[in-house]
Amino acid sequence: MPQPPRAAHAPDSPRSSHSPPPTGLQGDVEMELMGLASALYTLGMTVVADATREKGPAGARKQVGGRVENVVQHLATLDLMSKELHTPVPLAVLESIDNARNPAAFTRETVERAATENQFLHGKMRAVESYKMMLDDALRDAFPEIASALPPAQPSGEANGVQIKTENGA
Repeated sequence: MPQPPRAAHAPDSPRSSHSPPPTGLQGDVEMELMGLASALYTLGMTVVADATREKGPAGARKQVGGRVENVVQHLATLDLMSKELHTPVPLAVLESIDNARNPAAFTRETVERAATENQFLHGKMRAVESYKMMLDDALRDAFPEIASALPPAQPSGEANGVQIKTENGA
């Protein structure tokens, strides 16, 4: 019978294959989940083997019942552990899993979207800073009497190392 695939060797695994599971309840849950995956794989292999086997004595098919009991035991253990574990999981992640999508892809897309939004907002903030500096300069020129209340002028039209172009191109 082929061996079940090892979850720790998955290319999209959050941990390297050589790292130990986390300590405490999270590590226990991870190990139990790996045991459940192995039990489900073994159950599947047993069902396939029984389905392809010719009709034989009834005792030959008793392996499936034992495999099902093993899966149920893993599920019961996970249910008991869940009462102690209070890690929030976003509903979008669960929906992604229900739709047969890899949660790592969801995480990657979320991080990429956050980075894009961050860059967009950073650009907006820089534009507002630039506008404020140009407004301060224009106010200083138009109303010299309030120049002392305005922040000091930036030298040579630069704001945080970025060249600022004015309407006349200077």
